Amino acid sequence: MNPVRILGIDPGLRVTGFGVIDKVGQKLAYVTSGCVKTNESDSLPDRIKTLLDGIGEVIATHRPAEAAVEKVFVNVNPQSTLLLGQARGAAISALVGAALPVAEYTALQVKQAVVGHGKAAKEQVQQMVMRLLQLPGMPSPDAADALACAICHAHGGQGLGNIATRGFRVRNGRLV
Repeated sequence: MNPVRILGIDPGLRVTGFGVIDKVGQKLAYVTSGCVKTNESDSLPDRIKTLLDGIGEVIATHRPAEAAVEKVFVNVNPQSTLLLGQARGAAISALVGAALPVAEYTALQVKQAVVGHGKAAKEQVQQMVMRLLQLPGMPSPDAADALACAICHAHGGQGLGNIATRGFRVRNGRLV
């Protein structure tokens, strides 16, 4: 079987996490992960360019076949939501510019697929990513979220997250 390389992205304007895994059959293998950071003192267009270039470099270096991006949730602050949406747009632009198919998952779907329940804490996501990929240490929260997004995609969005998109409701990690 040929491995399928998957790039997961956790978008953010200050820090965008990325994680690359290989899927061979049902086995997952860690390739790399990290963060693209922007300078808060730069203008918004410069920060967007930094994200676009950084993700482009990850794509060029690791040549993924597929990509998964976490969907934006609505914050209490509309300005924060707008800025996050622009960072997400930069990430998706880099991916489609490289002709990668892009899947999108909500944070709830990612957490359900990786941890088993959608209300998992960041630390739980980090722990499960570390275990699933047999990492020697804990990845940063942003890199762990990106790796979790890639893992969710590798499993076809399976788990409760996949079920929840078909009209069922999930409460406290259980179907209702």
